Amino acid sequence: MIALLEFARYLLQMYLWIIVASVVLSWLVAFNVINPYNNFVRSLIMAFDAVTRPFLEPIRRILPRASGIDFSPLILILAVVFLRDYLIGHCGFGILMKQLCN
Repeated sequence: MIALLEFARYLLQMYLWIIVASVVLSWLVAFNVINPYNNFVRSLIMAFDAVTRPFLEPIRRILPRASGIDFSPLILILAVVFLRDYLIGHCGFGILMKQLCN
C-alpha cells in the first residue's frame, strides 16, 4: 500500500511539472517567443492542453478572469500540492501515509 501511495505521489509531482510547463509554454506563445505554427510546438501545446484542460475547465467556470489573467493554473497547482503533501504525504507526515507507516 505504501508503494501505491508513493507512486500516486510521483504521478502528482509529474502532473505538477506538466502544469508549470503548460503555463510557461502558453506565455512563450503569447509573447511570440516561439512559433505556434511549428509542428513540434503545436503538438506540445495540444498534448499539454489535453492533459490539463479536464482539470482547469471546472476551475475556470467558477473563478472569474481578473483583468485577462487566468488564475486557474495557480489554483490547480495548490490543489495538487495539497493532495501530494498533506493528503498522501510521506512516512510520518500526511494523512494517509502516517496511518500506514505506524
